[in-house]
Amino acid sequence: MNIIKRLLIVLFALTFVIQANAKDAPASFADLAERLMPSVVNISTTTTITANTNPFPGFQFPPGSPFEDMFKEFGTPQKRKSAALGSGFIIDEKGIVITNNHVIQNSEDIVVRVGGDKEYKATIIGADPLSDIAVLQINSKEKFIPVKFGNSDKARIGDWVIAIGNPFGLGRTVTSGIISARNRSIGLSRYEDYIQTDASINSGNSGGPLFDMNGNVIGINTAIIGKGGSIGIGFSIPSNSAKKVISQLIEFGETKRGWLGVRIQVVTDEIADVEKLDEPRGALVASVAEKSPSDKAGIKAGDIILEFNGTKINEMKELPKIVAQTEVGKTVDVKIWRNKKEIIKKIKLGRLETSSDFKEEKKEIKPEIPEISEIKSLKIITRPLNQKDIEQRKLPNQTTGLVITNIGKNSPVNYLNIGDVIVEAQKKKIKSTKDLEDIVDRALKSNQKTILIVIYNNQNQRRYIGVKLD
Repeated sequence: MNIIKRLLIVLFALTFVIQANAKDAPASFADLAERLMPSVVNISTTTTITANTNPFPGFQFPPGSPFEDMFKEFGTPQKRKSAALGSGFIIDEKGIVITNNHVIQNSEDIVVRVGGDKEYKATIIGADPLSDIAVLQINSKEKFIPVKFGNSDKARIGDWVIAIGNPFGLGRTVTSGIISARNRSIGLSRYEDYIQTDASINSGNSGGPLFDMNGNVIGINTAIIGKGGSIGIGFSIPSNSAKKVISQLIEFGETKRGWLGVRIQVVTDEIADVEKLDEPRGALVASVAEKSPSDKAGIKAGDIILEFNGTKINEMKELPKIVAQTEVGKTVDVKIWRNKKEIIKKIKLGRLETSSDFKEEKKEIKPEIPEISEIKSLKIITRPLNQKDIEQRKLPNQTTGLVITNIGKNSPVNYLNIGDVIVEAQKKKIKSTKDLEDIVDRALKSNQKTILIVIYNNQNQRRYIGVKLD
């Protein structure tokens, strides 16, 4: 009996501790919303669109018909105004407004409505398509009520948040919810680290603020999943990611991002196995831009970047964001994995916005008759890469390899595509069918289960692929 009593006391104590540490849901968001709404604005833009009218209005060509575009060219050009709606928020009493780039992109006129009734013209201070952030200036000498940015890194999954915006052009609307997830990537922009929330966000909320319970902006509402309306999955740019972009747009009118000059890809289990890396981590260098900071520092294709400027790279997607946020011209230590050991390279970062890849000079091309060969061990048919391929696909001029022309159903590389070019295997250049056959045969004889190949895919991106051999 005493044991039971003691257990009940312990359970009661644990319940008390859990309840004491849990944060109750706010009884009301009214006071907070009332304080913040004067700083949230509605944005409307207009754009002129020119389109040719159909010269034969009673006749329509089927979609995709080659005659459809031809007849459009003979139509009469007609101009019309297109309107768009969005949201934003004031960060300075002089009327500096933050919104999404896609809200104001290509706009001719921007009108900002403050307090639900006062309208002002606004101009663009700077805009950044890569992060989808824009900074506007309200054309007025009045003083406005600003809000402050919070520390988005301290925002936790489960924290209460509120969103204020202009959904469907209805005007100031307040919704609430929690942070559902952090560090989301959805393929919308180059630098993604979204906060996911179930606070209702709809068309027109874009560019509006996501507030914490202290009234600080921890996110810029940018995207939703679901057509037509909210299904409880919205995404916001974290304030800590946005602040540096915003400060650069205000100071320079443009961004100044660090640039390494590498194309990277995910380190898969197979690649980690081949490279004798303890686990899949870091970012694999698929190619290095000629004359780029990485090229000058001696970074090579096949290197795995494990650490950048003292920050460990656990996943490939972390590297572009960290590099972009690093000061242009700064010399940093980059730890890489090469030939089964760690080495450090010092790299002086360039500027992404001014970078350009080296362009190969065009050369006269003579027609070649392709030589078709089957590689039985991989169950693929290939032909040698020729100069015409290099020219048409704009590959580096000294590239050699095999173009895949057919892939068998049971091929160990059946996830590749016809037209992909195999340029390396086990870090050796492929110049002929025999080169690849010999490498695969040696791997099979040594009971090696995986080999590493390098391809150029149909988008001409250099990729490393771990191939499991049968």
